[in-house]
Amino acid sequence: MTRAMEQGLARPQSFTVDVHVQPGDAQRALREEALAGLCGRPKELSPKWLYDERGSQLFDDITRLPEYYPTRREREILEARAAEIVRLSGVDTLIELGSGTSEKTRLLLDAFQEEGRLRRFVPFDVSEVFLRSAAERLAGDYPRLHVHAVVGDFEHHLSQLPRGGRRLVAFLGGTIGNFKPEQRAHFFRAVAGGMKPGDGMLLGTDLIKDRERLFAAYNDSQGVTAEFNLNVLRVLNRELSADFDVEAFDHLAPFDEEHGWIEMQLISRRAQVVRLPALDRFAHFEEGEVLRTEVSCKFRPEQVEAELAAAGLHLSEWWTDAAGDFALSLSFKR
Repeated sequence: MTRAMEQGLARPQSFTVDVHVQPGDAQRALREEALAGLCGRPKELSPKWLYDERGSQLFDDITRLPEYYPTRREREILEARAAEIVRLSGVDTLIELGSGTSEKTRLLLDAFQEEGRLRRFVPFDVSEVFLRSAAERLAGDYPRLHVHAVVGDFEHHLSQLPRGGRRLVAFLGGTIGNFKPEQRAHFFRAVAGGMKPGDGMLLGTDLIKDRERLFAAYNDSQGVTAEFNLNVLRVLNRELSADFDVEAFDHLAPFDEEHGWIEMQLISRRAQVVRLPALDRFAHFEEGEVLRTEVSCKFRPEQVEAELAAAGLHLSEWWTDAAGDFALSLSFKR
């Protein structure tokens, strides 16, 4: 360390990376899920397989489409309420689950920096290469902050989040909507189980609204969401040596009234048999048969409050954008 650093005239970039996802974990998980989800009925895959490099870029393109409102609405709330969130939370550690580039989270980090209390930022995501790069950039942009990145999977590694200090867990983007009710309950319990009284959770949820607007957001006129959805077949072809004919499937994302979610579907245009050499199996599709690739649940305020309460989290504050499309909620461990 140089004398200038010792005297506080300059600071080295401060970041560490904990890795809990081992090489081969993703491939094994995909094989297990594909075996269960493609070779029987109904057919279904986890939405996490949508997000390879190309899928992630396509989703970034989706967030800029005129029909797709959630990203803009959440950012509107953060721009208006970041300082209030910082003041009410009173934390010294911010944890972001599914952090990605942490673009919107920088609004919070800027507000925390202005307030002067935050000491540590913990971005949590599954891609080590991506997360290391993001951690280094964040450490450079916020030199007074220690960035402690964690490479992990929601299903297995929430217990590995670093302890200590008073913490705020941020789960933004409406990603909680990708979990079905039983999965959400497990997730909330897992997050709350690692919290101590006074720790908080900042949750982004997309709200129930006009069905035509919901449909348009996931069936855009430019076909970007369709390409995003179909890209999972290319992932399967690459990772499992499968022979999906991408042109033999159509994208559709209807709203399921019974369950209160948008359902991303790939619909087989014809009866077909797909080879899955990596699994030594075949996937049989009837004409019109659906492969579900994602659900995106939409919420009512009382539903969010009840689900948080069931996990031991008390809803303290609730904010929406001006149009009432999206919500951020702040809750605390009892």
